[in-house]
Amino acid sequence: MLAYTYMEQGKFALVDKPKPVLLQARDAIVRVTLGSVCTSDLHIKHGSVPRAVPGITVGHEMVGVVEEVGTAVTAVKPGDRVTVNVETFCGKCFFCQRGWVNNCTDPDGGWALGCRIDGGQAEYVRVPYADQGLNKIPDSVSDLQALLVGDVLATGYWAAQISEIRPEDAVLIIGAGPTGICTLQCVRLKGPKRIIVCDKDPRRLDFVRAHYPEVITAPPERVMETVRAHGAHGGADVVLEAAGAPETFRMAWECARPNATVTVVALYDGPQTLPLPTMYGKNLTFKTGGVDGCSCDETLALIAAGKLDTVPLITHTYPLKDIEAAYDLFEHRRDGVIKVAIEV
Repeated sequence: MLAYTYMEQGKFALVDKPKPVLLQARDAIVRVTLGSVCTSDLHIKHGSVPRAVPGITVGHEMVGVVEEVGTAVTAVKPGDRVTVNVETFCGKCFFCQRGWVNNCTDPDGGWALGCRIDGGQAEYVRVPYADQGLNKIPDSVSDLQALLVGDVLATGYWAAQISEIRPEDAVLIIGAGPTGICTLQCVRLKGPKRIIVCDKDPRRLDFVRAHYPEVITAPPERVMETVRAHGAHGGADVVLEAAGAPETFRMAWECARPNATVTVVALYDGPQTLPLPTMYGKNLTFKTGGVDGCSCDETLALIAAGKLDTVPLITHTYPLKDIEAAYDLFEHRRDGVIKVAIEV
């Protein structure tokens, strides 16, 4: 089968690999119908994910049809259309039992697919712990509607959950890329008084204004004055950082009012510094880490009810055989790209 593979730092290649087989009783084999390219894939390509294993098939954002299940799998069966979770989690360890599935203690726990074990930019994928890692797609929801459920939408939903947003809050979201827009959609479900989105790309701010007209937008050079104008106490009550650059990390805590919550959603290329002497006295609460993606049934239900819609984010579609062109477009942000779907 065709599989897009991490060869070495700086190099991916489309190669022929054997179709995966069941290795454990809790595994499933999924025939991939639609995948996507994620910024985290680029982090692997450029060496920013030390855990990534050369030789693995990349890709962790996909939907498909269950082809085969192990003897211990009960939640799905062959023929089911499913989303595939970005995380592998056993469902039984200390962390899984508390919903912290990113920290599952299984050797393949956390972000494994497309990083430490073969992922889904391929014709087939083996999914460990299928009862936890697969969610059935409702009949009223298309593959395209469900494509982002297992990763980037899960990230936005998790970020909104842990930020403890209240109706009176002014919320700042930094970054209007795929993660930022998914976070925006999930923040809107919380009903805060004001939402402000900051991005340096005018086309992305245009996208926000076109699809979410009630949201206030600001470029970086105006974001501080904007949050002060719309926040009742000198800044944003909650800041969600979804851009992942040193300047946006600093912007996040600078734009937060004292005693605010700063939720870091982004994955960075390098270490960030907390300038504690400078921010002393702001009494900020930082929430950081990898997504705990265990609410996919909830987001699928919200999609079915028309309360979440990520289809407008998918601006381009390529067949698997042309995935290198898809990566080139996505990495260099050409032609107004937000997300790229890969048809298998």
